[in-house]
Amino acid sequence: MITPSLTLCADDYGLAPGVGRAIRALIEAGRLQATGCMTAGPFWPSEALLLRPLWPRAEFGVHLTLTDHTPLGPLPGLAPDGRFPSLGQVLKRSLLRRLDRAEIAAELERQVDSFEAAMGRAPDFLDGHHHVHQLPVVRDVVLDIAARRLAPGGWVRSCWDNPLMILGRGIDPARAGLIAALGIGLRLRLRRAGIAHNHSFRGVYDFSGRVPYPALFKRFTDRPGPGTLVMCHPGEVDDALRACERLTDQRAVEYAFLGSDEMIATLTDRGLALAPLPRA
Repeated sequence: MITPSLTLCADDYGLAPGVGRAIRALIEAGRLQATGCMTAGPFWPSEALLLRPLWPRAEFGVHLTLTDHTPLGPLPGLAPDGRFPSLGQVLKRSLLRRLDRAEIAAELERQVDSFEAAMGRAPDFLDGHHHVHQLPVVRDVVLDIAARRLAPGGWVRSCWDNPLMILGRGIDPARAGLIAALGIGLRLRLRRAGIAHNHSFRGVYDFSGRVPYPALFKRFTDRPGPGTLVMCHPGEVDDALRACERLTDQRAVEYAFLGSDEMIATLTDRGLALAPLPRA
């Protein structure tokens, strides 16, 4: 009998030292199978040196960033003041096809270059901060980069999930449904291009803490099919994180649960296991 499995992927490695400490500890404990790296920030070079020894205990990808933070190079169209705009602005411009593809491509290539320079290898996967990698215009660039620059067997995160599954979980269905809808185009293109990707995407919630995270996690991991990917955001809260993000305390909540015996028990009690993302 095959034990159903799922893959836990932590976002935002490199954002702040406290986030890095938490993610590395969870990788060492076998609780995470992947992490997406923010390679444009000031902490990335030093955080990468600490992450490198943990490969291949987990897969390391580029968490492509086009919102809220600072680009690696000049972007006179998207970030004329040297800082990426908000997600809302990027979403509007992408839907109206008012993003400069060449400019976006140059910046995302720089972020992949930064990963390779620090890690000494190609990324295992690509995904996006605020899921920007699946937006119109941006997704075309991502598909091109994936075809050329991923490690052998590399994959791209698909944020699509079955709407009935989203409604059944009952966790922020409006937000999760919107993210899934925006991901349909990328998913279809990944399938046509023969690029590996996850088949189910979970982990979207409002970070309010109104529902205890253990209860959310149990619903996120309910009845996983092949290729189920669960996004998470563990971290230790430090001054660097407070300075750049509003999402702070809930990271500590996720970290505490993901490192606990309760987390393992909630999987094993249902006959579930953690495993790297299968290639399909």
